Formats: sequence, C-alpha cells, structure tokens
Amino acid sequence: MSWKLSGSKKDKQGITSAWEITEQKLIDGVKIKQMKNVIKNEGLLTEIYRSDWELDDTIVDQVFQIKMNPNSVSGWHAHEFTTDRIFINKGFIKVVLFDSRQDSPTYKVINEFKAGIERPMILTIPPKVFHAVQNIHFAESSLLNLVDIAYQYEDPDHWRVPLDHPDIPYKF
Repeated sequence: MSWKLSGSKKDKQGITSAWEITEQKLIDGVKIKQMKNVIKNEGLLTEIYRSDWELDDTIVDQVFQIKMNPNSVSGWHAHEFTTDRIFINKGFIKVVLFDSRQDSPTYKVINEFKAGIERPMILTIPPKVFHAVQNIHFAESSLLNLVDIAYQYEDPDHWRVPLDHPDIPYKF
C-alpha cells in the first residue's frame, strides 16, 4: 500500500539553490525587479524604484499606499490605460495576475507573486491585465503603487469583476 494519500500532488520548484524565485512564464508586459535590503545601523534601506532599472518607459505620476487587514482581498480589477507598479512596504502580500487580452501571446496565463519587505520586489503590471491582491500576513500589510497616470476622480480608469468571475481560473 502506498504512503501517498489520494489526490497527493508533488510541489513544483519554487526557489533555486541561490534562493532566487524560479521564473514563471510572465504575462506579456509584466516585469519584476527583486531588490536586496541594505542593513544599516538604524535599520534597513530598500530602494523602491529607479528609472535606470528600465522596467517600463512611462513616468511616475502618482504614488499611493493601500493598507490591508489580515486575509483581506482586493478583488479583480484592470486599467485600460494605467500601468501599476506595486511594492509591498509592510507585511506579506500575494499578487495574482490574469491576462484576459485576447491578442496577447500570454492570453489566459496566470502569474502569482508573494512579496514583503523582507523579500522586496517591485511588480510592473501593464494596462488591461486583471489583478487582485491578498494580505497573507497575520497582521496589517500595506503596499505602495507608483502609477504612470494619476487617479482621475471624475472618470476612474478602473474595471472590476467579482473574485469568483467564471473566466478567471483562480480561487483565493
């Protein structure tokens, strides 16, 4: 008799022997930059964004912070024109992307990233890619978003669908 329980599945590789996150097939236009913290006498220094990283060729027009309660999820949304650049600055957050662009070479691909201040990265999400974020920490987490087009109060560039949308094969 086998020791494996029915439905057992072997884990996929998630990290290399150099402790780098294994590459997943990135959605077309998505870029990630992992940073390293610099330990200083008074704490940590972490670079958040530099134009010479060449993650994209757009400007930073607005920076805002979102605080999230434990286990909360900010549901699926996309922007028609705006590029998001997400940096987790407290706790641990999972960011999930779904490419619904029918003309994209990565149509229907899902990307999942887990990051936090201890494992910093900036994630660039191009327009028209649906994304959702979940606080996976036991305490409050927060993120910074460095967008290329500031929020337009009268005409928001936000398109939302429910977390259980049937076209997105992902469950939180």
